[in-house]
Amino acid sequence: MASDRSPAAIDYTIGWICSLADELVVAEAMLDERYSCPLQSPSDYNIYTVGRVATYNIVVACLPAGLYGTSSATRVAEQMQYTFPTLKFTLMVGIGGGAPSGDHDIRLGDVVVSQPVDGHGGVMHYRFGKIVDGRGFQCTGFLNKPPQMLLNVVEYLKSKHRLHESSLPRHLAHMIERHEKLRGIFEYQGQEHDRLFLAEYSHTSGKGHCDECDLAQTKSRPPRRNHDPVVHYGLIASGDVIMKDAVERNTVQQQYGILCFEMEAAGLMNGLDCLVIRGISDYSDSHKNDRWRPYAAAAAAAYAKELICSLPVQDAKRRITSQLSCDNSKMNPVKSASLDQHFQFTEGSVSPFSSPAVIDRRRALYAADRGLKLRRYQLRSEAKAPSIDPFT
Repeated sequence: MASDRSPAAIDYTIGWICSLADELVVAEAMLDERYSCPLQSPSDYNIYTVGRVATYNIVVACLPAGLYGTSSATRVAEQMQYTFPTLKFTLMVGIGGGAPSGDHDIRLGDVVVSQPVDGHGGVMHYRFGKIVDGRGFQCTGFLNKPPQMLLNVVEYLKSKHRLHESSLPRHLAHMIERHEKLRGIFEYQGQEHDRLFLAEYSHTSGKGHCDECDLAQTKSRPPRRNHDPVVHYGLIASGDVIMKDAVERNTVQQQYGILCFEMEAAGLMNGLDCLVIRGISDYSDSHKNDRWRPYAAAAAAAYAKELICSLPVQDAKRRITSQLSCDNSKMNPVKSASLDQHFQFTEGSVSPFSSPAVIDRRRALYAADRGLKLRRYQLRSEAKAPSIDPFT
């Protein structure tokens, strides 16, 4: 149930984007408190779930049904900024296909977090590049790295998990306790259903399971002492195609050190301050199926919650509130209430998280939107129309 104490749009500081219904379910389930969504910009067609995690107000949006890939993620992120202009950063949270190797024993249900590696910002657009004579395909271009604040928290969590127990199992258990309907399908699916087939062995039937596949073609791996998700940090490959070829998976992994594959993050990294969090639901091969998808989504959401809970408490909200109070004292009540909700933009509303490029982009968007709405209000006033809120 949504709280009656719902914040205004300017009070939301963290965006959370997902692409599938299962990912949206666990995002909502991880909220400590649900809120009613504030009024949206006319240019914003997203559907939001809003609430609180720890001391931070969170806005969650999902890609449209059936529309995946980098361009869909870009549109959702852009529209989110119209309604929620004071977001400090965005988390891309959901499932991905693992790329296990000798250096990274990635299992189903594990979590991969984007981190800068060897000149890459943490996400690589692996289908974007050039073919060089004698050297084959080479990725070109550069995607931005996550903001320093998030990288600081990531490093803190890495050290915390080595010394103490991870909070992921606790968040997952609490989610099931609060939402009984998620029991079973959104829980760990069992080591007996975690099969890594040899790269040369393809799926033998069109069915969505591997009951008819030859288990002698699986790779032998030592059992883990428990089934808690293991978190891996490194490079994530993003593109507009689904990776379902184990040989190609291994080729890309060996060339770039990829930990997992996904389809949306490349559309976000250069326009937002963003961190990508992926739960491993398959091994990017022909044996891909949906059995692990709900639990993998939940594991990624649990890491996102632990990260948010580890963020330092900032005084940005106090600065925004102070600025609003100062500005509103000079306005009439109708205009003051409208401005409160829609287009206050202060330096405090974009720091300390946002990069200069994101700040400039948001400032331009707000200036254009504000000018249009004020001009419309002026025209109505000149025509002696009744007093009308210019932001309706």
